[in-house]
Formats: sequence, structure tokens, C-alpha cells
Amino acid sequence: MRKPLGSLTKNVAFYGAGDVAVTAAGLVLLPIYLRVLTEADFGAIALLLAVETIVKLLFRWGLDGAFMRYYLDYPDDRARAELASTLWIFLGIASGILLVALWMAAPALAHHLFKDAADTYLPSLQLILINMYLLTFTFVPFHVMRMRQHAGTFAAFTFGRSVSTLVLRIVLVLGLDWGVFGLYVADVAVTVAVLPLLWPWMRPLWRPALSGETLRRCLRFGLPRLPHGLAQQALDAGNQYLLSRFVPLDRQGVYQIGMTIGRGTKLFLSAFETGWAPFYYETARTPDARTTLSKVSTYGLAVLALLVAGSVAVASDLIAWLTPDSYQDAALVVPLIALGIALQGVYLITSIGLNITSKTQYYPLSTFAAATVGLGSGWWLMPRFGITGAAAAFALAYATLALVAGWFSRQHYPMRYERGRLIRILVAAVVAPVVAMALPTMPPVAGVAARGLTTVLVFTGLLGVGGFFRPTELAWLRQAWSARLRRRRDA
Repeated sequence: MRKPLGSLTKNVAFYGAGDVAVTAAGLVLLPIYLRVLTEADFGAIALLLAVETIVKLLFRWGLDGAFMRYYLDYPDDRARAELASTLWIFLGIASGILLVALWMAAPALAHHLFKDAADTYLPSLQLILINMYLLTFTFVPFHVMRMRQHAGTFAAFTFGRSVSTLVLRIVLVLGLDWGVFGLYVADVAVTVAVLPLLWPWMRPLWRPALSGETLRRCLRFGLPRLPHGLAQQALDAGNQYLLSRFVPLDRQGVYQIGMTIGRGTKLFLSAFETGWAPFYYETARTPDARTTLSKVSTYGLAVLALLVAGSVAVASDLIAWLTPDSYQDAALVVPLIALGIALQGVYLITSIGLNITSKTQYYPLSTFAAATVGLGSGWWLMPRFGITGAAAAFALAYATLALVAGWFSRQHYPMRYERGRLIRILVAAVVAPVVAMALPTMPPVAGVAARGLTTVLVFTGLLGVGGFFRPTELAWLRQAWSARLRRRRDA
């Protein structure tokens, strides 16, 4: 237990460090962006992001998940090269045809999404298509880094790519005043620059070979994930599209700001997800796999709960600090978005049995149920409550996804979760933000610091008093901390 947990913790720290730094810089720059981009621009960005997530899924055909699932099953580098080359060749042809079709449809799609502003945002839409096609060929080297536990290399690439994108966006959007178009020029430019740097990782896996048997096996695993992925994006992209039917573009911009800040929970979740998949695939091969996965799940859920509690506590102060008065309604959105992202984390943690047992056909059922709940509730809530109704529908959708996918997973890969500890986490996550919000009114920056710190102290204090931390785990943490201090002294 200790060795795999230590490995996962180290990997998550590596994967998350770059994202935390870059996202923190992005939040600091948000007030500056708000001076250059209009509320309508932010509304357009929200719709463009929705298109981007869907196109990314279409271009990959679910084969990114198949590559990770079967990589360890292939016995040597030659067989793994055949796997990677088969996927690259298929994606180059199939996704290339799809790119041409989407490019031809882009003007009509822009008119549907942006109406009178279609000509303004069409070039950005076309850049998204190009960028997503190019990125299709990068998941193999990045997955190999993850499966080989090269977290430092992976983090260096992702951090470098994020920083380069951030700097180039500052130059194009703020310096040259290219607006929304500058955001996506930066994305394409950085992707073109990164591809040659990935070649040393891609070259050993390239063979002029296409295996029909390998392709059929991967498509059997991956294709059920495609409607699953599309339905999952309907929880977010579909929610955003539905909102555009009920509120004007500027109100969508307010929602997008709330969505951006509420997604702060995604920082941990993205890092955790990147390390989680290789971890549970490898752990599933061990005799005590279920026990290890259950304990790690408890701590993963505890972190998510703390992040949601913190988001609830600081939402109003954070919005007041970062945005003008016209965006203050975004404070109503932030806690619900944070809750939805955390529920997505619950889904990622509790549905792993479907991947381990290759029962991916249940993913579409789960996501279609979630999309039905999300869009159905959104259709009723959005006309009545506007952007708050959209955020509530978002959270309801991910709650449904976690419940349904988790139930299917347990039917095929039974897990016994630590219910008593999970209840303690839930109680602490409810009480902590209530205490923090009871603090007196103060300037926004001080409010974020004071309420955030209070939430952390109350949350961890309640877990400690409630007996959440086990003596063996505390001993392991002390041992790990002592070993770290010794390494520092020796260095």
C-alpha cells in the first residue's frame, strides 16, 4: 500500500504543479483580460470551448483510452510500436476526412452559434479544428510518459506548453489587441512548436504497419467511449449551448467567468486523473488491489470535498477581487460549478471497474442518463433562474453520472468503500464553509485569505477530532516527512 500510494502522490504532485502555477497566473491576468475582452467575447469563448471539447473527442475516436488500456498488455517494444503505429495511421486518415468535413461546415456552424457575430468568430472556430487535429497525434507519447512513470518529463512538457501558450496569448491579446482570435492563434502556434519536441518519444513507436486485428480490438474498446464522451461533453458543452438559447451573449460571458473560477477544483482533478489511470491499471494486477484502491479513493474524495468547501467559502470575495461589478452574479455560479467538477471526480474514482474489466459499453448508458438529467433540468431551470439554473443543471448532471456509472462499476468490479470515513468527510465539508462565511465582512483579498484558511483549518480539525486519520497512516506520513528532511540535509 505505501509504495503505490507514495508513487501516486508523487505523480499527482508532478502533474499538478505546472497546472497550478499556470492557472494561478491565468487568474491573476483575468482582470487584465476583462479590460480587453467584452462580456460578449467571453460568451463566445464559452461556446468555442464547447466546440473544442466535442471536436477533440471526435478526432480521437475513443482510441486514446484504448491505447492506455492495452499498452501494458503488449509484451515488448515491437508490439507496442505496432499498436501505436496502427492508431496513428487510422487517425491520420479517418480524422483527416473528418477535418475536411468540419471545415466545410464551419461557416454554417458559426452562424448558428454566434448569429450576427459569425464573421468575427469564424476564424477562431477554424483554428480550433486545425489545433485539435494536430493534437490527436500527441496522446500516444504523453500516455507513454504516464505509463512509464516519467512524471517529471510529462510535467515539463505540459508546464512548458502552458507557459508558452500563456505568454503568447498575452502578446497577441493584450499587446497586439487580436482579441479572441489571438487566443487560438497562440494555441495552434504552441502545438506546432511542441510536435517536433515530442518526436524523440514518437520515433521508437513508429512503424509503417497497420494491424487489422489490433485496430479492431482497440475500436471495440474505444468506440463505446465515443458516444460516452460526447454525452459527457453534453453535460458541459450542451449545457452551455442550451444556455445560449435563453440568455444573451453577455450573460453567457458572466456565466463563463463563474465557470472559469469554479473550475479551480479541476486543478487537483486533472492532476489526479492523469496519475490515477496508470495507477489503477497497474494496481489491479496485485492481490490486494481492491483494498488499496478503496483507501486511495477515500483520500482523493477528501481533497475534492475540501476544494468544494473552499470554493463555497471564498466565491463572493474572489469574484469581487478579480472582476468588475458587472460580473458579480458569477459568485452564484462558482460553488455549483465546483460541486459539479467534484462530482465528476467522484465518477472518475468510482467507475474504474468498467475500465479494468473492459466493460466500456456501460459508459454510454451512464452518460446518456446524466445528459438527460442535465439537459432536462436545464431546460426547466434556465428560463427561470438564468445562469444559476445552468450551474445547478451542471451539478445535477454530474451527480447522475457518478451514481449510475458507479453502480455499473460495482456490478462488475465490486469495491467496499470506507463509508464511515466518507461520512466524516461530508460532515466536515458542510460545516467548514459555514464557519468561514460567518466571519465578518472584510476587503476581498483579506476575505479570500481568511475564509480559505478557516475552511482548511476547520475541515482538517473536524477530521482529526472525528478519528478520520488512522494511526498507521499518520505514522507513514511522519516517516515520509522525516525521510524528506533527511534527503534535504544530505543534499
